[in-house]
Amino acid sequence: MSDILSAQNTPVVIGIAAGVLTAASMMPQIVKTIKTKKAENVSALMLIILIGGVILWIIYGFLKTDIPIMCTNGFSLLINLAMLFLRWKYRDKKATR
Repeated sequence: MSDILSAQNTPVVIGIAAGVLTAASMMPQIVKTIKTKKAENVSALMLIILIGGVILWIIYGFLKTDIPIMCTNGFSLLINLAMLFLRWKYRDKKATR
């Protein structure tokens, strides 16, 4: 355990923790959307912009060969795509008529 928390590994541990927390921040919204089956207050444009940024982070991670950036942003991409799908699935169909 002390090897993981060594000074040279500290930036990696912090990077992974930051990425996981950032990606997981969308989880409460996903849970709420599934429970209420309502997503009209979730901005689809915000999600699309966020997904674009996450894809660029993944590309950056590949270019830098930075596994924590690639993995945490890959997780974030999946979470945000799930939220975008829920936004579409539970859209207010009355407002689009």
